[in-house]
Amino acid sequence: MSTPSAAVGVFGGSGFYSLLEGAREYSISTPYGPPSDAVTIGEIQGIPVAFLPRHGRHHSLPPHRINYRANLWAMKELGVTRILGPCAAGSLQPHVQPGDFVVCDQLVDRTNARADTFYDGDVTTHISTADPYCPVMRQLTVSTARELRINVHEGGTMVVIQGPRFSTRAESKWFREAGWEVINMTGYPEAVLARELEICYANVSLITDYDSGLEGLPDVAPVSHDQVIQVFNDNNARLRDLIFSLISKLPDERTCVCASALQGARLEA
Repeated sequence: MSTPSAAVGVFGGSGFYSLLEGAREYSISTPYGPPSDAVTIGEIQGIPVAFLPRHGRHHSLPPHRINYRANLWAMKELGVTRILGPCAAGSLQPHVQPGDFVVCDQLVDRTNARADTFYDGDVTTHISTADPYCPVMRQLTVSTARELRINVHEGGTMVVIQGPRFSTRAESKWFREAGWEVINMTGYPEAVLARELEICYANVSLITDYDSGLEGLPDVAPVSHDQVIQVFNDNNARLRDLIFSLISKLPDERTCVCASALQGARLEA
């Protein structure tokens, strides 16, 4: 059985691929090892969509053990040119509240020892990640969320930590004082690997908690795993509605910087 192609890819949790029309699973091999799970391919309003649970279907892969390169390469092999990366995330600022959505426009990497490039040699490659998310997808995501009456923040900086532990109070205070809005464990290197493959990528952060709490508000407790799961499940239907509505609006032609990210990026003799 040949594997079909897909125009759009989605990384995320369970509950999404079950709604794809004509969904079937496919095992994809990559030069970087196996992806997190089989890829499910189906359709949304006639548009082929590939779905991959980044933590595995049983959430067995912690953030630092995810094979990000294999996941992105599998999408590329399927012909995917646009990826949506929804995720659960914590808030670092009082005005970004649990239940809000944030369409991030910047990220800060605080991970370590993750395989975060496809270009280890022989050709040295330096892509620009000044603006790490696709501007076209970002704007469409924000406008679609507003149409659906979702409380969405247009922009925000995501700091990505190694995990699997949550932040200490001192770390969280440091990130908050830097002015960053969102904290997460999977946003890097997912976004930059997509750019290296000239794939458009947009993040949608569903805020589940206030990280280690908020100074001056003793009734706001530090994040717990149970809290993250509860808030995410309570808002999963809204996230699914956003993704389904957004996919049908993506333009056929790509005129963004993502599509030509490798132009002028290679130092060749």
